[in-house]
Amino acid sequence: MYRRRYPFGWTWRDLDEMMTEMENRFWGPSGRLLPPGGIADRMMPALRGEFRVDVRDHDDEVIVVADLPGVEKADLSVSLVNPGTLEIRSERKAETEEKEEGYFMKERMSGAMSRIVALPHDVTDADASATFKNGVLEIRLKKSTTERGSPIKVE
Repeated sequence: MYRRRYPFGWTWRDLDEMMTEMENRFWGPSGRLLPPGGIADRMMPALRGEFRVDVRDHDDEVIVVADLPGVEKADLSVSLVNPGTLEIRSERKAETEEKEEGYFMKERMSGAMSRIVALPHDVTDADASATFKNGVLEIRLKKSTTERGSPIKVE
């Protein structure tokens, strides 16, 4: 957090210090609502409509693994936006029920989720493969051997 300076005297300075202290108590010095590694890290992606991904840079390929529980294969799409970015979209459809009464708790969500994944290396969609089994999507993309851009001679 940066400290704002006001030329109007002690009133604004005290108010600014009080606001900074409140922000630090609520958000913490890291700017997060809750400390890292806790329930916030596990739940926030789902609440934001995202899903967890792992990205591995392995030999001549990049491997992306995404957890998509409750998603059907037909409701899933993967596209290479550009050589360094992958987009994964999915939709989880809700089971419709006529009556809502009788629920003690209802946390299962439905709706569309998408995630743009930055890749550690430029890839090509040639020879790309994707498998989906038990709610886990695995995408294998070959690294690109061509370099982008061309050298410019400086005279």
